[in-house]
Amino acid sequence: MSMNNSSNVFLDATPSHSNRFQVNVINESHESSTAADGNHDPPHYEETSFVDEAQNRLRISFRPGNQELYDNFLQNGETAKTDASFHAYDSHTNTYYLQTFGHNTMDAVPKIDYYRNTGSISGAKMNRPSLYEIHEQLAKNVAVTSGSADRVANGDGMTGEEPTENKEEDSNAGTVKFGWVKGVLVRCMLNIWGVMLFIRLSWIVGEAGIGLGVIIIGLSVVVTTLTGISMSAICTNGVVRGGGAYYLISRSLGPEFGGSIGLIFAFANAVAVAMYVVGFAETVVDLLAESNSMMVDKTNDIRIIGSITVVILLGISVAGMEWEAKAQVILLVILLIAIANFFIGTVIPSNHEKKSRGFFNYQASIFAENFGPNFTEGEGFFSVFAIFFPAATGILAGANISGDLEDPQDAIPRGTMLAILITTVAYIGVAICVGACVVRDATGNVNDTIISGMSCNGSAACGLGYDFSRCLNQKCSYGLMNNFQVMSMVSGFGPLITAGIFSATLSSALASLVSAPKVFQALCKDNIYKALQFFAKGYGKNNEPLRGYILTFIIAMAFILIAELNTIAPIISNFFLASYALINFSCFHASYAKSPGWRPAYGIYNMWVSLFGAVLCCGVMFVINWWAAVITYVIEFFLYIYVTYKKPDVNWGSSTQALSYVSALDNALELTTVEDHVKNFRPQCIVLTGGPMTRPALLDITHAFTKNSGLCICCEVYVGPRKECVKEMNSSMAKKQAWLLKNKIKAFYAAVAADCFRDGVRSLLQASGLGRMKPNTIVIGFKKNWRKAPPAEIENYVGIIHDAFDFEIGVVIVRISQGFDISQVLQVQDELEKLEQERLALEATIKDNESEEGSRGIRGLFKKAGKLNITKQVPKKDSGINTIQSMHVGEFNQRLVEASTQFKKKQGKGTIDVWWLFDDGGLTLLIPYILTLRKKWKDCKLRIYVGGKINRIEEEKIAMASLLSKFRIKFADIHIIGDINIKPNKESWKFFEEMIEPYCLHESCKDLTTAEKLKRETPWKITDSELEAFKEKSYRQVRLNELLQEHSRAANLIVLSLPVARKATISDTLYMAWLEILTKNLPPVLLVRGNHKNVLTFYS
Repeated sequence: MSMNNSSNVFLDATPSHSNRFQVNVINESHESSTAADGNHDPPHYEETSFVDEAQNRLRISFRPGNQELYDNFLQNGETAKTDASFHAYDSHTNTYYLQTFGHNTMDAVPKIDYYRNTGSISGAKMNRPSLYEIHEQLAKNVAVTSGSADRVANGDGMTGEEPTENKEEDSNAGTVKFGWVKGVLVRCMLNIWGVMLFIRLSWIVGEAGIGLGVIIIGLSVVVTTLTGISMSAICTNGVVRGGGAYYLISRSLGPEFGGSIGLIFAFANAVAVAMYVVGFAETVVDLLAESNSMMVDKTNDIRIIGSITVVILLGISVAGMEWEAKAQVILLVILLIAIANFFIGTVIPSNHEKKSRGFFNYQASIFAENFGPNFTEGEGFFSVFAIFFPAATGILAGANISGDLEDPQDAIPRGTMLAILITTVAYIGVAICVGACVVRDATGNVNDTIISGMSCNGSAACGLGYDFSRCLNQKCSYGLMNNFQVMSMVSGFGPLITAGIFSATLSSALASLVSAPKVFQALCKDNIYKALQFFAKGYGKNNEPLRGYILTFIIAMAFILIAELNTIAPIISNFFLASYALINFSCFHASYAKSPGWRPAYGIYNMWVSLFGAVLCCGVMFVINWWAAVITYVIEFFLYIYVTYKKPDVNWGSSTQALSYVSALDNALELTTVEDHVKNFRPQCIVLTGGPMTRPALLDITHAFTKNSGLCICCEVYVGPRKECVKEMNSSMAKKQAWLLKNKIKAFYAAVAADCFRDGVRSLLQASGLGRMKPNTIVIGFKKNWRKAPPAEIENYVGIIHDAFDFEIGVVIVRISQGFDISQVLQVQDELEKLEQERLALEATIKDNESEEGSRGIRGLFKKAGKLNITKQVPKKDSGINTIQSMHVGEFNQRLVEASTQFKKKQGKGTIDVWWLFDDGGLTLLIPYILTLRKKWKDCKLRIYVGGKINRIEEEKIAMASLLSKFRIKFADIHIIGDINIKPNKESWKFFEEMIEPYCLHESCKDLTTAEKLKRETPWKITDSELEAFKEKSYRQVRLNELLQEHSRAANLIVLSLPVARKATISDTLYMAWLEILTKNLPPVLLVRGNHKNVLTFYS
């Protein structure tokens, strides 16, 4: 069989009985049907996955004689891939299908790449076929093009992104990543084993005793263990990026908590660098003092040595995480040797000098004497606990470099919890050993031995031959309570303890120097504080935050030079504790929110235990230092308010969002159990705006009386072929809701696709809302062009009003002189923006080509310009967008644009005239009253107009004033109109007659047969009988317009009772004529008709 490597090779699949699942690529080409020497049985290539054995995940089967074809297929660069991921054979002419489970389909198999975030460094994000593609193409059996097949096979339709993704992967190649031992365990152990282990633990045992000392250690460990458990649960609930505690808190509780704690946590780590370096410098200065080698004085020597040390540490950090990790390992080895040196020293027989200083090796009498507490003046359990607790912190050292860990989800829980266990055993072991070997007070005088016949105070030292009784009356220099260098004295080789102190301080300083920039960089990358965006940039293969290192160095150096760390130290400790508290609270909050997305792999946690841990951390903050705790809370609260006010544009799926949803759902369900009460009535409106940006004035006036008090739903009906309508509706839904949020309009957006406008509105009226939060009022704009509209449109418009009344929903029709629809203006603006973008793109192209010389010449320019699809003459550079607008000024209706914003402006002093002609339950009065409560309308006074008898004007005025006062509605004036029912003047009536003339049937002037025929052909026309029957009502509408012109021409807004047309009695055209003449040549008018149920009450 001859073969070739062209795209005409057939690829087909043979079923394999041994595989449960198969994916095949089928090339269906007319050309290739004759390409294989007349052989009608093409070679088969099969790629399978999801079988039981890992070694059989890819099984290739081919017919005899097809081995060569398969080999050539692979040699052409198409390598087989497992897990149902493959590249279809590249062809621009052939059509492809994917075959899954033996059926032709575009469906993709489950794959991790479909679930990645965009820009993921662990792999390229792929896009599965959309439901629209699968649904439509399966329904119509549409063949997939080769490009589509390749996109589906790879899970990504954007081939242009591949180079970017490859580049990103290349840039991350060679990145140094740490495992759980070097990355987390080592760092946490070094940070937890601080100076406290060597120079303060012995004093704590002396004050609190062995028993309470172990309890203090245990209580500290409870706090850190609970925090570690909570952190482990959060870490294993998804991929963890760089940022440590900030990342965990922000992704759990949202940017408000994360942004506030992230900033102070980064600052705390930066200042902690200074604290640890000063601790190191103090030890060095003490050694210099012993050898009389002081440079200047103690304070300045600390500054000099501290400055040099922090510069060296900065150099190690900047050199890269790999060098920093090596330094940490070396420091850990030194620290472990120092601790081992202490334990070895406890079993080495003590000499006379050490005995005089209180060290007697392991003695039961010393253990018994030191077991209970012996607090000195001014000390107590909590004060000693406050001194020790900072030694137990440092559990976040590994999490803070989460971005540099190979597998943070596994490394952080394992390394942190094991570090807590090891360090706790070490602390307790050292506390018990030192308490069993060294007495509390010793003179250090080798001559203070007991001579036979001497009396002694009965202490453990007395039983061992030493008399330290004078320490009861005067302060001694040795013993657990007096000598901070007890561990050096007990150890087998004292200088090793000094090396351990150096190791503990330098390792903690190095860890903090790395943690602060890493956390700060993650915070800046999220752009929560826009002013700090400068520090988000990373350098090198590890994305090192060099700018953050410099900032941390400056902060640390400043505090080293200030050298007043005793004041700042409690605040820093409280900053760390605040982080612990929020980590615990994050775990509790995520569990309490019951979000389906909360599925931590680390199952050893409990939401109430996490809450207890958060409360415990807050309590410890006040125990350590109450004023520092207050300062911490004030700073955190200020930052929280700032971030909340700024509203960063991020969405991390936080538990705050989940809890908001749960609370809203619970409240909505609870609301359904409560019967509606008239006192709690509020307008809940459906507003037929179409796209909310196309009729802003209609939305603004509705929002004015629903904001913060009622429901507002902007609704749009897509009319046309269902397929196109649904596609357009789905694609624009999020955009239009985002427009509402951007313009700070508290409303929802809803859309439906329907065969006609009325059907769509009917669906909205029935299905919108949730429980008690259902619309009770529909707001529509007046159909200004009704006289030019086809009869079907008028029927739909009036039908909406009938439908609303059928569903017992109030109706508000709004009319302004210029109309509401500004879609043409928006369209022109969009075109201008596109022109400006094309102009800028062309200018950039010209600028790029100015420096190019050679063969391309001007042709390259035209080629690029052609790609921009520029077909219009582009203005010069100095013309700008304003020049373009001036060219199209004729396309703008300036009055329309101004009218569209009239309700956004503050209304000056004026009136809202309420023509409450018919009692509809009070909605006609309630809406204008709510408007007067708004800031933009508060200067407008209510004037009430009601109909009445000409001979009872005063009585009815008093009655209306009494009713309004009972309703507690303030008003400026009441007018009783007694001449509503008189005939309008001839000019007004003539205008009305001329307006309806084109719509009159005039059947009385024709014979019966012709008249019946006209009625059937034009049922929407006004018959003479109808016009005569409702002549009085027509008179009333025309007369009302005359009265409105007379009384309310200067009003800011007119609210008027909407006349109701009886169904099947009054024609749609006549009703529209009534609305037209009623609101003609007036300020903005609201025609209102409630559902005739009370919305006002004067009962308490």
